[in-house]
Amino acid sequence: MKSKTIGARTILSIAAASLVIAAAITASFTHTLSAMNPETGYKPPVTGTNLDKATAHPKRHLVIVTKQGTIKCQMFEKVAPNHVANFMDLAKTHFYDGCTFHRTISGFMIQGGDPNSKDDDLSNDGTGNGPRRINAEFNDIHHTRGILSTARAQDPNSASCQFFVMHGEAGFLDRQYTVWGQVIEGMDVVDKIVALPDVTTRSKDQIAQQGPNPGKAAEILKMYVEGE
Repeated sequence: MKSKTIGARTILSIAAASLVIAAAITASFTHTLSAMNPETGYKPPVTGTNLDKATAHPKRHLVIVTKQGTIKCQMFEKVAPNHVANFMDLAKTHFYDGCTFHRTISGFMIQGGDPNSKDDDLSNDGTGNGPRRINAEFNDIHHTRGILSTARAQDPNSASCQFFVMHGEAGFLDRQYTVWGQVIEGMDVVDKIVALPDVTTRSKDQIAQQGPNPGKAAEILKMYVEGE
């Protein structure tokens, strides 16, 4: 901060040309900030030509309404068409209403979409499936903050209904789990969910190994598709 203050005083005392340079830098910085979420400084990771390669419908959104707020997502049907079709169908049929984000790990991800999380038995959360299985559609999109990807068992073709939203970066997941979308609004909600306390009776070691389960505080009230 000190060096910036000295630079500003220097600019004020020298030629007008320097003022023009300073104004240009300020305008560029302001434009960058305006493109980001004002609450979190978040900017969707897939943009420009890379976004064009991932979706033909950038204004079609999957909306996840939770008890902590609303998360709005773009879907990448060009690289994961079957996954996008599956999640859209489940959202439209109200499959996710009442599910929770049952596993949260700060700096890593929040996982949800298990129908077993609708009941009051926290011990079965994470073990449920949807009406179908989906073959892997691994792609080159990097697992970083804001990316939506698909949970699965050891079999690469065992994806069903559970998904996760990246809270941090995890390159070791690349081309091992299917990326199918990204958050465009509401990363502050993801931050809120990942900060919720565990409500299970597990030991501290188990919670540390498996991740907290916030229970109904992380409930998905509804999911729907807009902009079709």
